[in-house]
Amino acid sequence: MPKTIIEMKGISKAFPGVQALQDCNLNVQEGEVHALLGENGAGKSTLMKVLTGIYHADCGEIFFDGKKVTLSSVIDARDLGITMIHQELNLLTNLTIAQNIFIGKEIKKGPFLQENAINEQSKELLKKVNLPVSPETMISSLTVAQQQMVEIAKAISYHSKVIIMDEPTAPLSSSEIDSLFTLIREMKKNKISIIYISHRMDEIKKICDRATILRDGQYIATVNVSDTPLSDIISMMVGREITYIRKKRDKSKISKEEVLRVENLCCGNKVNNVSFSLKKGEILGFAGLIGAGRTETARAIFGADIPDGGIVYINGKKVSIHSPYDAVRCGISYLSEDRKQQGLIIEMPVEDNITIAALGRLKKHLGFVDFKKCGEKAEEYVSMLRIKTPSLRSVAKSLSGGNQQKIVVAKWLLRDTDVLIFDEPTRGIDIGAKDEICELLIQLADIGKAVIMISSEMQEIMRVCDRILVMHEGEITGELDAEEVTQEEIMKLASKIEGEKV
Repeated sequence: MPKTIIEMKGISKAFPGVQALQDCNLNVQEGEVHALLGENGAGKSTLMKVLTGIYHADCGEIFFDGKKVTLSSVIDARDLGITMIHQELNLLTNLTIAQNIFIGKEIKKGPFLQENAINEQSKELLKKVNLPVSPETMISSLTVAQQQMVEIAKAISYHSKVIIMDEPTAPLSSSEIDSLFTLIREMKKNKISIIYISHRMDEIKKICDRATILRDGQYIATVNVSDTPLSDIISMMVGREITYIRKKRDKSKISKEEVLRVENLCCGNKVNNVSFSLKKGEILGFAGLIGAGRTETARAIFGADIPDGGIVYINGKKVSIHSPYDAVRCGISYLSEDRKQQGLIIEMPVEDNITIAALGRLKKHLGFVDFKKCGEKAEEYVSMLRIKTPSLRSVAKSLSGGNQQKIVVAKWLLRDTDVLIFDEPTRGIDIGAKDEICELLIQLADIGKAVIMISSEMQEIMRVCDRILVMHEGEITGELDAEEVTQEEIMKLASKIEGEKV
């Protein structure tokens, strides 16, 4: 019988106006990869914050290695051997790798810091995570994947027995994901348990042994991943069946009217002579590997980055876009892949985030903002997009990732632009919210909006889009009909495999 390392029984936690957890359970065995699944707002983060001592449960018990424990702080959890690697990495970029790993537990001789000893021990930890860089390297010079390996090395340095990974593959390429999975399997051999939080269901099948499913703050089930079809897991997560078949669209709703045309767009070494057109009512997908230039193309069109050359036409007229303000005036909106840094003002309330781009249309006769109308419009979009929030005055940062994404969508829908660019619209959000976002893109196109969808998830691009443009190293390498395309064809173009016909 496998040894149980973590057991959480009957955990409940309430916040003002919200019952975040109600009688939740979690059982994690030694040396297993245990998925924690559920939609955004299901209670996963709250449960993990209870386990790591950030929150104190209103009721329930926690057992670690068979002994009942009380976790009053992150330090309590860390001393037991429980650490968490957050989706947004918590490294100090102005310090070295070694300084980050040993911050708070510095090696000293008297009052003097022993840099050599710190570097030597860090070098050994970096070997364990297969990161061949000097421990004296500055964090700011590392890739996101390398920074994540540093976080894992830091967790190992605490002699962790349980490591919680929150969306660890969200910013990683396919090869980087393979490297991470290899490391996770090594940690399993060393009897380290991994609690793995992800919305990428294919990964759950690849790497996880068992899965615990939460829905609406309640425990639903714990299942063996290998024995349970993904369709059953998804149904338990969302309470309804979701399939990955292509979304049906009425192609007659795609107009012959060209809304956007881009000719020979160039921007640094990331965007090279990109040309394409977009019709009213059409969903155009941009596929490619990380670093292919998709986001850079969108930012250049939107005026967030100034192009070196190229022409943009809106409704047949040449336009000059030198800033996002110019782009919005021309009828273009851009939903950034980094919603927290570029899409939201996270300290502001939900209502203010939704209405901020449309305040010019929400004024009274003398030019003052009509706050009543703002509230009504915000309420309308919260209802329309099913945004889960205690109130319109709740700050955006208090909401789950999926609901934050919906706020950004609501902001641009209220602004009512003709061209909507969605950059990784489903990144970091749950399976149910993903399906809602995909349905929303189709609804927008059906009412005549011109939609661009940039996504690293090929299945979603194939489900939703009408045409797919594939990019590689800043160039468009091919155009494909989304109804007939295969993932293999997209990957050949994305990798620019020579001599292959697609």
